[in-house]
Amino acid sequence: MGETKGTSQGGNITTEYLTLYLGDQLFGLPILKVQDVLGEQNITRIPKASEEIKGALNLRGRIVTAIDVRTLLNIKSGDEKAKTAMSVVLEHKHELFSLQIEKVGDVMALKQRDMESNPPTLDERWRNISEGVFRLDGRLLIILDIEKLFETITPKNSAA
Repeated sequence: MGETKGTSQGGNITTEYLTLYLGDQLFGLPILKVQDVLGEQNITRIPKASEEIKGALNLRGRIVTAIDVRTLLNIKSGDEKAKTAMSVVLEHKHELFSLQIEKVGDVMALKQRDMESNPPTLDERWRNISEGVFRLDGRLLIILDIEKLFETITPKNSAA
């Protein structure tokens, strides 16, 4: 359920997506969900936070929780620098979150009728946070479902 940019006759709803790279994989976020795109940021580690919580950063006086999307999606890489090269800031339940990714790509306007269901062979973690996929010139663009993505992030409860 991405945000619509416009509609045309025949029910061709078009949604704009910001594309992101993690390794060689292309992901997409509905552009209207994106608050900001940042370069590398100073991140302060949060004690006892879940593994996918990289820490917190300061964005114009607001505390933003940084999420390591590679860890969340179990994407391995030997290039440590690439893991934290960019931040995409989103708001979820009135809180700001920064998705730590390698690289931001283009904004693409895609017709919703061209979105396909997740392939059954797609990694289960990826299927659980994806709205669907688009096939683009031999590449698969996996559209991230923001609500489902945040449901998978569970803060550790230190109280017994």
